[in-house]
Amino acid sequence: MSLQRDTKNSIKGIEVFRVPHRWLFVRVETIDGIVGWGEATLEGHTEAVEGALAALRDQFLGWDADGIEDIWQHAYRGGFYRGGPVLMSALSGLDIALWDIKGKKLGTPIWQLLGGKVRDRVRVYGWIGGDRPGSTILVEAAKRRQQGFTAVKMNATESIGWLDSRGSLDKIAFAVASVQGLGLDVGVDFHGRLHKPTAKQLAKLLEHVRPMFIEEPLLPTQPEEIADLARQVSIPIALGERLYTRSDFRPYFEKRAVDIAQPDVRSCPTRGGISELRRIASFAEIYDVAIAPHCPIGPIALAACIQVALNAPNFVIQEMSWEIHYNERADLYTYLADASVLSVKDGHIIAPVGPGLGITINEQLVKEAAADCKPWATLTWRGPDGTLREW
Repeated sequence: MSLQRDTKNSIKGIEVFRVPHRWLFVRVETIDGIVGWGEATLEGHTEAVEGALAALRDQFLGWDADGIEDIWQHAYRGGFYRGGPVLMSALSGLDIALWDIKGKKLGTPIWQLLGGKVRDRVRVYGWIGGDRPGSTILVEAAKRRQQGFTAVKMNATESIGWLDSRGSLDKIAFAVASVQGLGLDVGVDFHGRLHKPTAKQLAKLLEHVRPMFIEEPLLPTQPEEIADLARQVSIPIALGERLYTRSDFRPYFEKRAVDIAQPDVRSCPTRGGISELRRIASFAEIYDVAIAPHCPIGPIALAACIQVALNAPNFVIQEMSWEIHYNERADLYTYLADASVLSVKDGHIIAPVGPGLGITINEQLVKEAAADCKPWATLTWRGPDGTLREW
């Protein structure tokens, strides 16, 4: 038996647009002309995701766009091999677009379809410091304050070896305290760059300045070691951008290794769109773990995160990429017909009231930008001795 139906709500087309700076947009249209937008960005692996989306297009053309969960299950389970960043990023793009279509069809925001909102606004933070934080951090932090933010995130270090000097670590704690002195809360992203000998030293040093969280203190392949670190320090541990399924989160929850889960909706470290992001939020709630969705990418992914953030009781704060250091040829608001929908005021974004994702994409601009857009390459670093270092 199949739930596939030939109706006016059947999927007529699935298009993919690679746009600057490093985003991958997905456009889904039904036979009756309703268009939904999704995002499937996976930095450094754009062409692989495009291939996965081509396979999903071949599979799901003609399927009922209302069958979001049925499509999700077939895409995830039907191919025998499941999970991983590429498949889940592609699935996310399709899933988000289908939720957008359903909301537009019913004339209601997605947060209403999830059960309604538990808050009227979503707290957000912006980035400062770039990949190599330095002397401009205070200037950037002051600008963020003027833009309406009450919280920021910064990388803890640039390229770093397995063991670094105590002096370089002391500078990081001083920088965090200086930004806090401007009245901003600060999250510190270790970005998986630090290895255990240095990570535990820096985490201890940061305890006295009490950042909002430390993110990816070690690589996500180290759940036992991260759990050990969580028992050694009082700072909340945040992670999740490189976890690809609910099952990947399970050992972190069970080992009490994480305080703030950071699933990423565009590939939902579950990498499975709105559907999986909401499931992870519920899963995390059981363990008294908060969620702060990871989203250093495009406007469609941010809009999707906001829809879930409005509904999830354990949501705490949302990342956004407005003027992030990677945005060169385009920025967060470039492809929006009305940027005010995602504007920051008093550290928050007000709940969108428009149907679906609540945003309108400038389709003509997307098509023009996609005409000549090369895939973004992940950065690679080497240490003084020539060895590869973590980005």
